[in-house]
Amino acid sequence: MSSAEIAAGYVRRMVSRESSGWGDQTEALKRLARNYKLPFWTLNNLRIGRAKTIEAGLRDRIREAYLDLCERQIRRLQHELEIEKAAAADDSLIDIENEAEALAARLLAARAARKERKAQ
Repeated sequence: MSSAEIAAGYVRRMVSRESSGWGDQTEALKRLARNYKLPFWTLNNLRIGRAKTIEAGLRDRIREAYLDLCERQIRRLQHELEIEKAAAADDSLIDIENEAEALAARLLAARAARKERKAQ
């Protein structure tokens, strides 16, 4: 799989998570480009399959943006679990909350290890 195909997968997943429905893809791309300081047209060309190559540095920036978006989703899930736990004194959510914490820790460890490898 080429770097462009990998980056396109990241972009499509980010747009899917960022958009609020059909017709919002362009606005979602604009938000992603603005939030992560990525070129809008590059993201769009990756999303629609027009881009066949991509620079390694840009691919890494797109991957970091994707991981950041995943981290935001984990934090959002943790917040929702806290609200649910406070609303209903129920111990059944503790396992899910622990899994979300473990997932967040694994993501942070993976990002730190990647930065360490890049620094070497």
